[in-house]
Amino acid sequence: MKLTFLFLVGAMAARSQVKHLQESVICSICLASFNDPVILIKCGHNFCRSCITQYCTESETSPWYLCPQCREAFREGEFQANRELRNVIEIAKNIPEPRGKKVCEKHEELLKLFCEVDQTLICLVFRESHSNKDHSLLPVEEAALHYKEQIQRHLESLKKERDEILSYKSSGENTSQELLKQLKTEREKIVLEFQELHQFLEEQERLLLAHLEELNKEIEKRRDEYVAKLSEELSSFSSLISEMEQKCQLPASEFLQDNTGLFFRCEREKFQNPVAFSSELKWRIWESSQRNASLETRMKEFTDSLSSRQRLDKANVTLDPDTAHPRLIVSADRRSVRWGVPRQDLPDNPESFDTVSCVLGCEGFTSGRHYWEVEVEVGSGGVCDVGVARESVSRKGGISPNPEQGIWAVMCWEDQYWALTSSGQSIPLSPSQAPCRIRVYLDYERGQVAFFDAGTGDPIVTFPPASFAGERIRPFFLCAVGSVRLL
Repeated sequence: MKLTFLFLVGAMAARSQVKHLQESVICSICLASFNDPVILIKCGHNFCRSCITQYCTESETSPWYLCPQCREAFREGEFQANRELRNVIEIAKNIPEPRGKKVCEKHEELLKLFCEVDQTLICLVFRESHSNKDHSLLPVEEAALHYKEQIQRHLESLKKERDEILSYKSSGENTSQELLKQLKTEREKIVLEFQELHQFLEEQERLLLAHLEELNKEIEKRRDEYVAKLSEELSSFSSLISEMEQKCQLPASEFLQDNTGLFFRCEREKFQNPVAFSSELKWRIWESSQRNASLETRMKEFTDSLSSRQRLDKANVTLDPDTAHPRLIVSADRRSVRWGVPRQDLPDNPESFDTVSCVLGCEGFTSGRHYWEVEVEVGSGGVCDVGVARESVSRKGGISPNPEQGIWAVMCWEDQYWALTSSGQSIPLSPSQAPCRIRVYLDYERGQVAFFDAGTGDPIVTFPPASFAGERIRPFFLCAVGSVRLL
């Protein structure tokens, strides 16, 4: 008990000394710790240099001034730097508060209670005051434990939210990396395709121009031969005409002499038009034009294919009742299907599924890029699949919705996505909480089928590229104890 008392007395004395020291380094003008302290030579009081300078400037008693603390007169400039006090200030700033139990400054009693209303520590004497009688008071240790538990709960909650934010950040970064990777692959593919196209066009240009140059030379040669032959014929006819004109100018006696040879030459000199351009040459020119037309057709096919790949069409999918399993009830507008009990008494349709509760869409695709959205509602213990299927998918007997059987689909079961691989293995997919809206994406030319959360746009799964080989691909739905609605 005596030791405790001595410890408390010592702690209180240390606290009092520290408080006295800290109060001694306060400027009486600005009421803050001295900044560049100076001492008045006459009275020995200390002030901040800036404070006493401003005080003198604003005073009306120049050239004499009164000390702000003792009112003793001094002249301007009668103060000097107090280096010792500056050192004391630095020391006072670095002195920590005395450690140990807190003591009430008013009653100098230990602070043993915590007031929950005022949120402050009080001593036993303070408890008896009228202002605290109705307040809820707790022992310091109990209050600290109580609030530590509250803070710990908040801390755990904040850490959980921080971890969730970090998870979202990591997921976002991973998604962005995957998207950038897809864009890089697509960019490389486009560059390669156009490089191949440039090479093909340059080769075709070289071949066609070489062929046209060959035809050009052939035409010029035939033209020169034709013109030469016509020039020869023209010279012969011109010579005969000139001779006959001269004959006609002769007197009658001379004109009638030696006409037999002239008449014979006139009868023999009949113009035979030579063949300038053979049918074979004309055929070669026509053939060249057809090769150019074929190139134009191929270019149009390429540009049409490119345009088709760039265009993404939202398909207006409806359900085909002729393919529906007897337990499936298709709505009148063919936009929704649900599991029905009991089994409907329907005729055996060759196109309908007879064992697994499936139905196909009316629409089929043999080209282009398309997507559609569905809303899935799975009942207790139910299963719903959405995706695409080949036209030739088996309609009779048991089937498994996997690519090996011509079906690319995701299964929604127990609030989880699942995908069936070609080996028939079920793979759970993220996110763990399955959304009710799913977007189905089909790129026919690339043989790609992918699924997305229609609400957030997040990818669910993308199947490896497949070869559709020109076969018609149709929307596919499986519904057991649940419903599917097209949006």
